[in-house]
Amino acid sequence: MNGKLGEFEIIKTYFSPLSRSEKGAFNLTDDAAVIEIPDGFSMVVTTDTLVEGVHFLSEDLPENIAAKLLRVSLSDLAAMGSIPAYYNLSIATKSGTSSDWFKAFAEGLLADQMQFGITLIGGDTVATSGPLTLSLTAMGFVKKGNAISRGGAKSGDDIWVSGLIGDAALGLRAATGKLSFVSEKNKKYLISRYTKPVPQTLLGPKLSNHVNSAIDVSDGLIGDLDHICEVSKLGADIQIDDIPLSRVAKSVVTEKPDYIDLILSGGDDFELLFTADESFRVIAKSLTKMLDVNLTKIGAMVDRRSIEIFDKNGDKYFIQNNGYTHF
Repeated sequence: MNGKLGEFEIIKTYFSPLSRSEKGAFNLTDDAAVIEIPDGFSMVVTTDTLVEGVHFLSEDLPENIAAKLLRVSLSDLAAMGSIPAYYNLSIATKSGTSSDWFKAFAEGLLADQMQFGITLIGGDTVATSGPLTLSLTAMGFVKKGNAISRGGAKSGDDIWVSGLIGDAALGLRAATGKLSFVSEKNKKYLISRYTKPVPQTLLGPKLSNHVNSAIDVSDGLIGDLDHICEVSKLGADIQIDDIPLSRVAKSVVTEKPDYIDLILSGGDDFELLFTADESFRVIAKSLTKMLDVNLTKIGAMVDRRSIEIFDKNGDKYFIQNNGYTHF
């Protein structure tokens, strides 16, 4: 089926079914939803916008675009210790976008709704002459007083990161034909890490009682660490050899050592970067076992306003680009 659909038919056919588990969404037939906040909880709200050609490629599958759109915001919720609950979706698509595209996009959203326990409750659908533009506002709940912010880091805190760093940035290079020296199997792995990041939605809420600050790695490891440093009015020492890399990323750096800058600054990993005092080291072992997620200590917060990176010999490493910025 490739026919052209109108706005309300698109909503009724593809998006209304995604809202049926929440009665306050009224099957997307009203102008707004009515949501109850559970007693003893606060609502966490985050908004992200993805633009074709900036955040994803025009040839990306619609189901992968949907997954990335939702997961980017889920990662923001996780960084604040929040449990996912609802989202609003706004789509500006090119006129004439086929029903097949909407079907695949909605199926991608449904799969992630089921995986991450989140429900569509509203949004907007319009046509545009410009690039495909998608905006999503995600909402979650956190116990009152337990939300994690960027500004709570303390001098002497250990700096931790979840999962692996750098695969997504390398994946974008692979998807655009810039890693010719990498095997097809390894390219496929890297591209999958770029197109479908896995947000740490189970880890985030578990951190809320144990860490002092947190952020998700979206703009790049060093760039996002700088956000913590700026708000907390501190600096950081990072051990470059402690940064967790996949087997594939290690092989890339072995072949092309200058790619370490991309790994440090490339972004789109959507792992959690957080700081905690020494007592968290024991808790980290427990969480690693419980959630099957790697937690790696990569440095420490210090009482100065700069980030310094050290190599295995203890020499300073100077990165050329701290992270992605839109402007």
